[in-house]
Amino acid sequence: MKIKEFFKDKKNIIMVVCVLVVAALLFVHSTITNSVMQAKSSASAEPTSNINPHYKEIMENGAAALTQDTTSMAENTTSTATSETKAATTAAPTTVPKTTTRATRPTTQPSTGASIPFATAIKPETPADYNAQWELGYLVAIDNPDTSYQCAKVELTEEDRDLLERLCMGEFGSGGFIGASLIAQAVKDAMCFDGYTSVQQVITQCRYTGSTSMGTTDECRQAVRYIFDENHDAVQHRIMYMYAPNMVQSAFHESQNFILSYQQVRFFDRWG
Repeated sequence: MKIKEFFKDKKNIIMVVCVLVVAALLFVHSTITNSVMQAKSSASAEPTSNINPHYKEIMENGAAALTQDTTSMAENTTSTATSETKAATTAAPTTVPKTTTRATRPTTQPSTGASIPFATAIKPETPADYNAQWELGYLVAIDNPDTSYQCAKVELTEEDRDLLERLCMGEFGSGGFIGASLIAQAVKDAMCFDGYTSVQQVITQCRYTGSTSMGTTDECRQAVRYIFDENHDAVQHRIMYMYAPNMVQSAFHESQNFILSYQQVRFFDRWG
């Protein structure tokens, strides 16, 4: 009788306690379930980045070399672009006439935010080995590397170097060292594969529109050094075209051989 009266008198308190206990059990169960699911997701997830994990070291080493070798660099880059780059491009594979880039360079239209489908990279039968690309010095690993890709070293005059550093800033300065390296490689590829003999000629014939009047940055200087002086490349594939789909739309670009996208800028090679 006493027990019955006790529960009768404490009914409200007991109900509150029961509700709190149930709520606590549900919270613990939800927390454990979420933790398990996140652990499984992390274990099965693919690598989230294709950027060379050592790219900062690569950039810093270039910065140190720039500081130490400014005088010798000036002495080593005084040869004319005409004589030096012609010799360099002779050794590089040339599969298209020099006029191809000029004839097919697209006129892009302001983006309407809609219609042109994005091209995708053609993956090889064997999955790409990102580590192998990074070990060779490429800054960004791609799913469709061209293991036969090779561009001969191109020597820059002081004037070309200065212009290219400013072009890298105007075209993709927001992309930092990697973005500038992609632009520098595209310029080098144009000189190697299409026979252009100066940076200004590449700008004119390939219709680069980035400003060259805003100066440059240390990252752009380091990128030019890495791509030209040390004869490395940002990716293991020729790149000939690029555009920013958030600014313009271009069916021409999307009809070409898509290589990679970096910070909303898409890079392509020609077919063939």
